[in-house]
Amino acid sequence: MTDIKSIVSHIRDQADRVSHAVRIMEVCGTHTVSIHRSGLREFLPKNLKLISGPGCPVCVTPTGYIDALVRLSREGCIIASYGDMVRVPGSESSLEMERANGADVRVVGSAEDALALAAENPSQEVIFAAVGFETTTPATADVVIRAKTDDVRNFSALVSHKLVLPAMCALLDSPECAIDGFLCPGHVSVIIGANAYIPITEKYSRPCVVGGFEPEQILLAIDKIVTQIAEHRAEVENAYSFIAGSEPQSYAMKLINQVFEPADSEWRALGTIPDSGLVLKDEFARFDSAKKFDVSMGSCDDPPGCRCGDVIMGIIDPVECPLFGKRCTPLKPVGPCMVSSEGSCQAWYKYGKI
Repeated sequence: MTDIKSIVSHIRDQADRVSHAVRIMEVCGTHTVSIHRSGLREFLPKNLKLISGPGCPVCVTPTGYIDALVRLSREGCIIASYGDMVRVPGSESSLEMERANGADVRVVGSAEDALALAAENPSQEVIFAAVGFETTTPATADVVIRAKTDDVRNFSALVSHKLVLPAMCALLDSPECAIDGFLCPGHVSVIIGANAYIPITEKYSRPCVVGGFEPEQILLAIDKIVTQIAEHRAEVENAYSFIAGSEPQSYAMKLINQVFEPADSEWRALGTIPDSGLVLKDEFARFDSAKKFDVSMGSCDDPPGCRCGDVIMGIIDPVECPLFGKRCTPLKPVGPCMVSSEGSCQAWYKYGKI
């Protein structure tokens, strides 16, 4: 196996062949955390910059979605949510604040746990906060199918599942974003397959390399991206092939396609992106919390002074936000990028140089 020093040396050699500053975006929040925790930035050449993208599900979830969960918690529903979502601020409150005021908010580790809560509490409505990219979507689809099969009447999901590829395209369509290549998410790629990124290489001429999460795996992927840029190529390469294949994971995609269909979706910072989200198909509509309780989701505005949106788009580094490390810390977060364990701001705060 190639050692890290050799990989770094090759990255530097390839970067020297490029006449401009290279900006590589890691799309996955797990990559962001691993990069900061391991200090990889310190080993990279000065003309190569890693920027974080919209790869944290909590960070791109619109404020209106949080407000809808808050409203439902006030109406006596049990809210079953992944841990990070509980602390995300809405426009006026958060699930954490509502729980402190007596609302029944439960942290769950999986969609299956949320369905189990419905069985344990038959007289109360259990609402699952269904967020995440393609990685978590099959699990939501599975429990919705099971709820329908077992005729569960007190379970529904407030769905905010999103698709990675349309967001990547939206970033490249934005004149504010300067991205030379993508370090593509390993977990998502297990589901959608590495070939899913071919439209980006063909339409936008940007290299796309799927990478693992250990420091050496990340450096290998970066090396492949920089080499492509130096050679004026734009191709899909898979540096995580022992886990993620070229083609989609058939069973997971079958579950997703059985339960969901694409729809326009609002993203924090990126606005509404066509066909970038998933909604329940009509045959599963009674498990849609938004329809069941007539919930509308309002606008998505960052709190005053918060620049999470610019961080998500890779326009600024977290330390450039005026609130970073001052009013906004992991203990008292203002924006979602500081809340989530996969958020860029929290990674910079915990592992970066302030």
